[in-house]
Order: sequence, then structure tokens, then C-alpha cells
Amino acid sequence: MNDWPVIAARFALYGDLTLLFGLPLFGLYGLRGKERRNRGLLPLRPLVTALSIAGIILSAIGFVAMAATMSGTGLLEVERGTLTMLLGQTSVGTAFMVRTAALAICLLARPLLRRHPVAALTTIAVAAGFGLSSLAWSGHGAASEGGAGMAHLGADILHLLTAGAWVGALLALLLMASRASPKGDAAHVRALHRALDGFACAGTMIVGLIVVTGLINGLFLVGIDNMVSAASGLWGQLMLAKIVLFLGMLAMAAANRFRLTTSLERAIEQRDHGQALSTLRRSLALETTMAFVILGLVAWLGTLEPASAG
Repeated sequence: MNDWPVIAARFALYGDLTLLFGLPLFGLYGLRGKERRNRGLLPLRPLVTALSIAGIILSAIGFVAMAATMSGTGLLEVERGTLTMLLGQTSVGTAFMVRTAALAICLLARPLLRRHPVAALTTIAVAAGFGLSSLAWSGHGAASEGGAGMAHLGADILHLLTAGAWVGALLALLLMASRASPKGDAAHVRALHRALDGFACAGTMIVGLIVVTGLINGLFLVGIDNMVSAASGLWGQLMLAKIVLFLGMLAMAAANRFRLTTSLERAIEQRDHGQALSTLRRSLALETTMAFVILGLVAWLGTLEPASAG
């Protein structure tokens, strides 16, 4: 299947950019003061560096893979003229240039994290947001025209950003939980609990936006009349799998908020947080894994033609 290189490149780029956007955003609302510079709590500086560099490389690979698919050649056989044409005459090329510039800004802002963490994290989150949004131009959201097309593209961009905020927060919380020792620094565990508690409010808003923008995208792509028939094709089956996984993530998020976070708070008061921390790690790891499976499905769905909305 010739689409697999494109799907793999899209998946890697989706994962990279969602984290590059979501992690610094979490650093702004989930951490406080010196916590943003504490690599033992959350290693933001090396993460931003690695994700920015990887994003530039993956974006280039994905662009060449798309050109290879369009021209029916191998990755190493793409002609320079094809790349030049795509770069200068298509929205995909414009999106690639915007994404590369945004990633370069993230990389340049990274050294400021030590002395000016709020300004640096804000710059990185905004730039990464532009980079993540640029992926909408290589998806179905850019296919519509006119006012409806703008609404579809806007919903697609907001869907990407809210998904990035959720996935980035999940990985941040997982890293914080993984770095906390069962009998170690109590301040680390208290910071983790406060971050979990703080994410509960932001998470509710994020989930609401994901649901609304997802419904809007579904109506544009399939339409109400074609909902049932769409499930008979590969695109519809993958979409159903995505929805089931999303509902599973919602159930786990609810458990984290109403049960595990409360259990961790009680364990901190009793100065015995080992078991509560272990349970929380497993839950966050499973929820994060489900999120990346969804990203893989999204990368695949973007290469398929959905049922026509007529």
C-alpha cells in the first residue's frame, strides 16, 4: 500500500506537534513559579528541544512522502520540480513553510526557559499552535470551499488544538507521576496533585470543544443522512474505532478526576502515597496510549475519502 509512508509520517508529525503545543501550554496553567524550571518535576527544556528538531525533520519527510505519493514515485525518486511546484503553488506547500518557521521559533525560544519561563512557554505554545494548525491544510478540512469551507477548516483547526492540549497534558502528568518516588519528595507529589486538580477544569472545557468540533467535522464530511451508510466502509469503521477509544478516554478521565485524584489527596494526608501513585501511573499510561492510537487513526483517516455529504 503506497499510502503507508504518508500515514506513518502523518502519525509521527501529529504526535510531535500535539506534544510540542500541549506540553508548554500545560506548563503555563499546570505549573507555578519555579516548578516551570524544575527538570526533576517536568523536563520541559529537553522535551521542547527534541520535539522541535524532530518536528522539522518529520515535516520535511512528510512533505517529500506526500510529493512521492502524488507523483507515484519512491521517496528517493521525487523530482526537484515536483517539490518546487508543491512548495510554491499549493496550500500544502504554504502550510509546510509556516510549520517549519513555527518550529524554528520554538527552537529559538527554548533557551529562554531557564530565566523567563512564562514568556518562553507562551512563545513556544503560540508558535507550536500555528505549526499544529497547519496540519489542517493537508486534511479534509481544507477541501471545502466558500463560507462553509472556512467554518469546516476553523472547526478542524480548533479540533487539532484542543486535542493537542489534552494529549500534552496527559503526557506531562504521566511524566510527573513517573518521576515521583513512592517515598520521596512530598512536594513533588503535592505539585502533581495540584496539577491534576487544576487540569480538571481545563479538561472539561477541552473535552467539550473536542466533542463540538468533532460533530461539526462529521456533519461536513458525512452529513446526517449518510451516518449509517458511512459505517460500512473503511473510513467509517476507523471513525467508529476512534469514537470508541475517545469514549474510553472520557471514562478514564472521569475516574482520574473523581476517584484517583481524591485517593491521592487522602494518601498525601496520610503520608503513604505509594499505592495511589502507582494506580494513577497505570491509568495515565493507558489513557495516553489510547490517545496515541487515536492519533494513528486520524493519520490514516486523512488519507481516505469519507462518504460524501452530498
